[in-house]
Amino acid sequence: MRISRQARWCRRPASSRHARAALEEIWKTIYTVVLLTITAVTGATGRNRMAAQAGHSAVMTCPHRTRATMVTWKISPKIGGPCTLGFRADQNLVNRTNCSDSVKSEFKPEQFYALEIQQVGMADEGNYSCELVNQEGNFHEMYQLTVLVPPRLSLYCENHSNPVCEAAAGRPAAEISWVPENNSTTEIDSHDNGTVTVLSRFTAHSTNRKTVTCKVYHATLNETMSTYCSSCKHPLCVQHSKSCLALCSSTMTGISDPRKIAAGAMQLS
Repeated sequence: MRISRQARWCRRPASSRHARAALEEIWKTIYTVVLLTITAVTGATGRNRMAAQAGHSAVMTCPHRTRATMVTWKISPKIGGPCTLGFRADQNLVNRTNCSDSVKSEFKPEQFYALEIQQVGMADEGNYSCELVNQEGNFHEMYQLTVLVPPRLSLYCENHSNPVCEAAAGRPAAEISWVPENNSTTEIDSHDNGTVTVLSRFTAHSTNRKTVTCKVYHATLNETMSTYCSSCKHPLCVQHSKSCLALCSSTMTGISDPRKIAAGAMQLS
């Protein structure tokens, strides 16, 4: 009986519990309404990182909203002054301020008022933002554009024996590896225009009659190149070729008959 009385004594009135639950529901409703109001008034903000290859086109879109009354693209490039493109639906009017001819927009709703940068160059790198206004509020979409530059590739023999792989004037810097794997030295040269040249030297002690492969990895390409370099310094050897290797091989093996040397070169060429 004591336990029963104590339980009844600790039990709160039903009316108090109902009042507290009702108050919590009211606060949840108010909180939800406030969030929806903030979203409707200020819109949603998106931030996107975008990369485009130099010489190609880049396309960016506004927030996916309908019945826009006004659309404004604002461009802040790293090089040059700001550019603004504005569109008013009620007048079907487009205004351009300090924008180059490569910056285009037809402000079509079905294309989400897309902005196109034709023939992207280093000067186009920067921040792009679209503000769209409709009856629901203001909505924003922001982009950070990075321009990629494919490197110029070359593979050659230095000092008649050492293979050298070069990825010149790329952005970002390329990565170079060798097959077979061996010690290599790498030089990196940064240029004023933001591009980087990477030069890798294959440092095997001897590469005679041995093919080596250079692999170049970059955001715009993956390339594989192969060559073989000879340390042969035969006086008749003008180019690094199989004929050159034949001349070297004959010299090292003691063959002096020109006819045999020529026959060996023809077999390998």
